[in-house]
Parts: sequence; structure tokens; C-alpha cells
Amino acid sequence: MYYIELIIPFFNSIFLIIFVLVSVAFLTLLERKGLGYIQIRKGPNKVGFLGILQPFSDAIKLFSKEQTNPLMSNYFMYYFSPIFSLFLSLLIWLCFPFYFKMYSFNLGILFFLSCMSLGVYSVMIAGWSSNSNYAMLGGIRAVAQTISYEVSLFLILLSMIFLIMGYNMMFFLYYQINLWFLFISFPLAGIWFVTSLAETNRTPFDFAEGESELVSGFNVEYSGGGFALIFLAEYSSILFMSALFIIMFLGGNIYSITYFFKLTLLSFLFIWVRGTLPRYRYDKLMYLAWKSYLPISLNYLLFNIGFIIFMINNI
Repeated sequence: MYYIELIIPFFNSIFLIIFVLVSVAFLTLLERKGLGYIQIRKGPNKVGFLGILQPFSDAIKLFSKEQTNPLMSNYFMYYFSPIFSLFLSLLIWLCFPFYFKMYSFNLGILFFLSCMSLGVYSVMIAGWSSNSNYAMLGGIRAVAQTISYEVSLFLILLSMIFLIMGYNMMFFLYYQINLWFLFISFPLAGIWFVTSLAETNRTPFDFAEGESELVSGFNVEYSGGGFALIFLAEYSSILFMSALFIIMFLGGNIYSITYFFKLTLLSFLFIWVRGTLPRYRYDKLMYLAWKSYLPISLNYLLFNIGFIIFMINNI
């Protein structure tokens, strides 16, 4: 009996990782087709029916390409940082509030915050270890940006923790049966979405990959498998942040078919933003984080604390 309790969560985790990776593959296809139509062109349409097999073609191409090793690089850190990055982005999925036999995460929100904080190190080491000036600059930018926006991210999560009075993500599902949190904290939802864009290094905050001045940013020296792993980690994080947004603000009933429509819509919103908005200026990015989002997040936090105290005293 004891072994079964260990084996079932293990196999569930394996299946979850496989499905996340397949989802990431088709998210890239959705992005390329979406950007194609936004830019009045077709996007991938040769491999398979309407380009449906393009992600598998790209995967085979990337993993069969030669892996370059810069002569002056710190080899082990250079080699393992993409692996660590993908490992972290897949590890976050384990705190997802599933109903079936999975891990028991009463502190799932703290686990999520820990994994998000560690993600900075993989980008920093990837930029530093290849010993390239462009990669180093990209890494420094990414770290400064991620740390700045994590402050707002944590404060918004803290506000929501006060509303649900616990660290288990399941509580979000219980408290939103009758009313979505989107209606009572709409500004927080907007800030959370923009912060998610900044955390995942997406347009208009893709300074870590500013190709106009840094060639390709922190991943400039990576090719083949290493680049593919960084790519997978980024898109896995996008999917998770979309799923978390739905759980926190849009009800998040995982067994409902509407949940998957919401997830597709949120993921498409990331792509839509990329296709329509130009890149921010770096000082504007920092101003937005520290002068706009931080005060709003703090005010909402104080408001939620006061609201909970008022409710407790009047029950």
C-alpha cells in the first residue's frame, strides 16, 4: 500500500510533464500562426495539414543540430543552466491544484514563489557562463527586470492570500464558486497580467533578448538542444502563468471545458501583445514597476487586510 502511494504520484507527474511539453509545442505553433495573421501572412503551412506538424519538425531540427561550446565558457554552468531552467519551469506545475492523486500542497503558493525566485539564477548563469559581453548584458537586464517585477507579483499574491486565508491553491476554487475575484480586484488582475509578461521576458518587456542591441541576449551563445531547452522553459512558464491567472481571478474550475477555453484565450493574449506592442524603454520599465505597480499593490494589500479584519469582527 505504501509503495502504491509513492508510485501513483510519480506516474502522474510524468504524464503531467509530457502533456505540458506537448502543450508547449502547440503553443509555439499557435504563436507563429497568430503572428503570421497579425502581420498579414500565412505562418507555417507546409509541414502536415495547415502546418500542424511544424512543432515536431522544429524539435527534430533543434535537437539534431550540433551543440556549440564556446572556447572561453565556464563549461559545466553553460551546459547545465538550460537544463536547470527547464527543470524549474516544469517543477512549478507540481503545485497545480489537481483533484486526482497528486502531491499534497498545503503551501502551494509558497512553493510557486520559491521556484519563480530560483528562475532568476538560471538566466543569470546562462548569461554569465558563456563569457560573451552580449549574453552578460542580457543576463543583467533580465535579473534586474525579474527582481523588480517579483516585488509586485509577491504583493499581489499576498493580497489574494489574505482573501482566501490560506496558502493552498485549492482555496481559490472554493472561494470563487459564486463570484470571480476578477470583479472585486480588477486592477490587481491587470497588474498581474502585465507582471506575468515581465516575469516571462515577453514583449513588450523582452529586454533580455533585445535583438536590436544584444543580438539575442542571454541565450546568444546557445544553439541546438541548449536553445531548445531555454525555449521550452519560457513557453512552459507562459502556460503556467496563464493557468494561474485563471485560478486566481477567473474561477479556475479545472474540470469544466470553459477552463481550457480561458487558458487558450489567456495564452493567445500573450501572443497578441507580442504582435501589437513595441518594446518598452528600459527606464520606463523600471518606472512602471517601482512608481506605478508597487504603490497600487501595496494599497490593495492594505485594503484587503482591512476588509478581512472588518469581516472577522462583524461575523
